[in-house]
Amino acid sequence: MDLIIRRAALVRSTGLVDIGIEAGRIAAIEPHLNASAREEIDANGSLVTAPFVDAHFHMDATLSYGLPRVNASGTLLEGIALWGELKPELTQEAIVERALQYCDWAVARGLLAIRSHVDVCDPRLLAAEALVEVKRRVKPYLDLQLVAFPQDGVLRSPGAFENLKRAIALGVDVVGGIPHFERTMADGAASVTLLCEYAAEHGLRVDMHCDESDDPMSRHIETLAAETHRLGLHGRVTGSHLTSMHSMDNYYVSKLIPLMREAGVSAIANPLINITLQGHSDTYPKRRGMTRVPELMAAGIDVAFGHDCVMDPWYSLGSGDMLEVAHMGLHVAQMTGVDAMRACFDAVTRTPARILGLEGYGVEVGCHADCVVLDARDPIEAIRLRAARTAVIRRGKVVSRSPAVRATLALEGRPAEVDFRIQR
Repeated sequence: MDLIIRRAALVRSTGLVDIGIEAGRIAAIEPHLNASAREEIDANGSLVTAPFVDAHFHMDATLSYGLPRVNASGTLLEGIALWGELKPELTQEAIVERALQYCDWAVARGLLAIRSHVDVCDPRLLAAEALVEVKRRVKPYLDLQLVAFPQDGVLRSPGAFENLKRAIALGVDVVGGIPHFERTMADGAASVTLLCEYAAEHGLRVDMHCDESDDPMSRHIETLAAETHRLGLHGRVTGSHLTSMHSMDNYYVSKLIPLMREAGVSAIANPLINITLQGHSDTYPKRRGMTRVPELMAAGIDVAFGHDCVMDPWYSLGSGDMLEVAHMGLHVAQMTGVDAMRACFDAVTRTPARILGLEGYGVEVGCHADCVVLDARDPIEAIRLRAARTAVIRRGKVVSRSPAVRATLALEGRPAEVDFRIQR
C-alpha cells in the first residue's frame, strides 16, 4: 500500500485499528492490517478523523485586518462600512495572495474543505475572479466551495442580481443572499423568493446570511424555509447565522423549527463571531446572539459551526482552527454533556461535509484518503486541548506535520515532562 496509519482511534469505534491507503482512497480498516506500505505512521492510540470542514467563511476579506483602518467599535455595521471603504482599493493579486496564505494555515490545521462567501456587489467581480483562481490553485489539497454573496443586498444594490448571475457563470458554486440587509422586511422576503427561484431553475445550492440581528422580528428564515419547501429545494438550502432566533419568543420558535425541519433547511452558527458582534446594544442582561444550536440539533436539523472571519474588518483574531470554533460553540451553547460535546465535534467535521455535499468524505473503506491525526484520544479531548494536528493527509499524501504538545518541567520530585492528555 501507499500508506498505513497504525494503532489509530476512530471517532465512532472502540479499540484501535490500522488504516490502509492506496491510490488516494482508504483501502482497508482492520485491527491488525497484515500489509506493508511505502510509508507508515504510528498513531499510538491518537484520534484519526476526517478533515475539518468550515461551512461559513469570508476568504475575500481574510487577513485584511487594519485595512483601511481598524474597526474601532468592534461592531458588525462598522465592519460592513470598512469593507465598503476597502473594496475600491482591492486588487486581485492581493486577494489571491491573502487567500492562499490562509489556505496554507487551513491545511496546517487539518481544515481541508471551506465554503467561502464572496462579495458580488462590485461590478468588477474582482473578488469573485480572484477566488475562482484560488479555488483552481488549491484544488489538489483543499476543497473550496464559493457562494455568490450580494453583501449590500441583492435588491438594495444596483446590478447585484446580474452580478450574482455573472459570478455563477465564472465558476462560483452557490447562491447567497442577505435578506435582513434589504431596505424593508418586504424587500427581504422578495429577495429570498428571487434567489431561491433562480437556484431552483439552475439546480444550485443556496446559503443565505439570514437574520444576523438581535431583532426578534427579523424572521427571514421563515420565508427561506417556506420557499425551500415550495420549490422542492429540500436538503440544498442553508440559513447562516440565524442570530435573531436567540431573541425570539419560544412560541414562535416552536413553529419555526418544525418548518425548517420539514423543508430540510440546515443551519450554520458562527460562535466566535456571533458572540462578538451580537448584543452590542444591550446593557445587562446581555444577549450573546448565537442561534439555538441544541434545540435545532434535537429537532434533527443539520447544524454546523463556521469560523466566519479571520483577521478582517469584523474580527481581529483567529487562525483557521476549527477546534477553537467548536470549543467556543460548546461553551456558548452550554453543550457540556458527553453526547453534546461529541455533536460539537461533528459540527466542524461530518455535518458541514454533508451540508456542502462533499463526495467521498469520511474514514471508511472507499472514501478519499483525507484524514487528520490529532494529539488526543477522542473528540472531547481534541476539543479540550485544541489538539495538535500531528499529521494531515490529503488523498493519501502527508501534506502537513506538527509536533505533539509537551512541556518539560524542572520541579523537584515531579515528572520531567507534562502530557496534557488524560492517561488511560
